[in-house]
Amino acid sequence: MMKPYKYEIFTDEIEKQIYSGVLQENERLPSVRDIKEKYKLSTSSVQSGFEYLIIKGLIRSYPRSGYFVTGIQEENIPEIKTKFPAVVRDKAFTKNIMLTSKRTSEFSSFNSAAPGDLLIPQKLILRTMQEVIREKGASLLRYYPSNGLELLRKHIAKQMGAYGCILNPDEIIITDGALQALTIALKSVTKAGDVVAVESPCVFSVLEVLAHLELKVIEVPVHYKTGFDTEYFQKICKENKISALVTTPNFHNPTGVVMNDGAKKEILSIAETHQFCIIENDMYSDLYFEDERPKSIKSFDKKGIVMMYSSFSKTLAPGIRLGWLYAGNFYAKSERVRFALGRTVSPIYQELVLKLLQGSSYERHLRVFRKKLSQQAVQIVDIVRKSFPEGSYFHRPRGGYSIWGQLPENTDMKRFYQYCEEHQILFTPGHTFSFNDNYQSHFRIIFAERITSESIILLKNAGRKAKELQF
Repeated sequence: MMKPYKYEIFTDEIEKQIYSGVLQENERLPSVRDIKEKYKLSTSSVQSGFEYLIIKGLIRSYPRSGYFVTGIQEENIPEIKTKFPAVVRDKAFTKNIMLTSKRTSEFSSFNSAAPGDLLIPQKLILRTMQEVIREKGASLLRYYPSNGLELLRKHIAKQMGAYGCILNPDEIIITDGALQALTIALKSVTKAGDVVAVESPCVFSVLEVLAHLELKVIEVPVHYKTGFDTEYFQKICKENKISALVTTPNFHNPTGVVMNDGAKKEILSIAETHQFCIIENDMYSDLYFEDERPKSIKSFDKKGIVMMYSSFSKTLAPGIRLGWLYAGNFYAKSERVRFALGRTVSPIYQELVLKLLQGSSYERHLRVFRKKLSQQAVQIVDIVRKSFPEGSYFHRPRGGYSIWGQLPENTDMKRFYQYCEEHQILFTPGHTFSFNDNYQSHFRIIFAERITSESIILLKNAGRKAKELQF
């Protein structure tokens, strides 16, 4: 709280008298000597007080005559009548955002690819965050290095090294989540109008980044049995000048398919031959259900053409906006792009993740989290395969969050989604995963929320309704 000026002892009183009408316009005020004696102030304090009242426009000074009330001057403030037009929003974008992120309740939301409230390690995160605040204090309010904390980058490199993926920590850039990492990677190796290959189906957020950067897209099919279609990829690379491939080889979103090591090596060879960059999304690799984490494409890269990105929002909490990009040979351009998107990433998130990686709590959390996700995946696949019409298919995932479902083509999908919307059963429709109309009979189910008896009833009801909508 600011210390009051000494003159306020009399200026406050004069202001009150003027505003209340006790002192009228042109009325003379007591002299400096009278004020000085009455309030036991110095001459300079009294003069400062009168100057303050002059500045406020309440009094004026006449040389050798004293100070007089000017009266309260009404300000002529014009009324600004501004009518703003309605905010223009892209209807398709707005609808897709709702379809992929809207949340009603924990037991009816099967659309958001992030851990639900009851699967987030809340106590671990909040306790560690409190420790970070106590230890770091005001330093958390300063800028951190634009490429991220050195020690954090070293721990990420160490963690990846344990999986056989050797990364130079000096070529890692800390980002505000995975989408920013993807944006940086694409802006580093492409320009508007370039052709980029992506998997099909492809998650809406990746498609939106590609559209925003005005890149042309060729979709490469992902099949249930064989995964990424390497033959088709080889064909399009011969027929088009490809600038980059964006791929999620491990627990692909939305299909959940894992690319085998042979295919990883093959697409790496194709990219080397045609001299373009592979941008590898490694976000779901830690969420494996079997004995070991699948290898990344980057682990086979000998020529430095693979950029890799990931995020902690999928393994900890969606609100922790902290990701990373391994830029490798493309570091110089990526660093400049990163800086242009923001000076630094949240210091408290960097320190939080660093503290978790330094100890054993993060790995313990992952073990528990993977087990829970695996159990829920098995449970939901079993329910939907029994509940939905004959001829439907739901792919059993080996990790990640996604179950990719396909209903018979003679299903009235419009009425199916209307039913789901009316009953607040939130799936993500297949059409959001492509620029084409290839997935009208498909939808994605996310199993990252806790499965309850209510969840099971809603899934069974959706399956029963789908059976009724066969034609």
